[in-house]
Amino acid sequence: MSVFKRFVGPRIPEGLSTTDRRRFVIPIALFVVAAGLLIVSIFLPYWEMTLLAPQYPKGLHLTAYANRLTGDIFEIDGLNHYIGMRPLDEAAQFEKSVSVIGIVALVMLLLAAVYVHTKWVVLLVLPAILMPLVFLVDLQWWLWKFGTDLDPAAPLSSAIKPFVPSVLGRGVIAQFETVATPGIGLWLAILASILIIVGLYYHRKAYKPLADMAA
Repeated sequence: MSVFKRFVGPRIPEGLSTTDRRRFVIPIALFVVAAGLLIVSIFLPYWEMTLLAPQYPKGLHLTAYANRLTGDIFEIDGLNHYIGMRPLDEAAQFEKSVSVIGIVALVMLLLAAVYVHTKWVVLLVLPAILMPLVFLVDLQWWLWKFGTDLDPAAPLSSAIKPFVPSVLGRGVIAQFETVATPGIGLWLAILASILIIVGLYYHRKAYKPLADMAA
């Protein structure tokens, strides 16, 4: 048996009843739905933050999509300038440039996983499962980088110590407060991860008996 056939595994037998065929359809459907959710997530916010400041009673808002930042960037950069923080658009430039292509690649791997009926399917779907966590970890790293690498020559550099805003929840920075929440795009990516994990359960349940018989 070739390496490729060992990787993709046995095919679904012909002539199955509707009930028997359904157990093979379930993991396929879950992977495809998860792929669709990831595609939709590209167009929706992944992360949102509100900066509460005395001079801005309604707060300043920042929204992060997979590939861009929107919101009150000019005003937030103005405040950050006084404490020595770099402009927000300088953060995660590489990540923003490859994010859409990266998500599309995850979708292609999920669709390819539909045709793999062995345990190696995990290799194809694992990147999509981990993507929401990787996004949050990377974002937290940039928050740490920007909050701890302050310009000592800034006008108010001596008035504030290096800080690390929280990627989720509330944080306090001197007289300012930040409130960070997941965006609907990230929730869709998390839901996609859950569907993939459930799909792996049904994938094993459906295809392992076939793989054992073919071994």
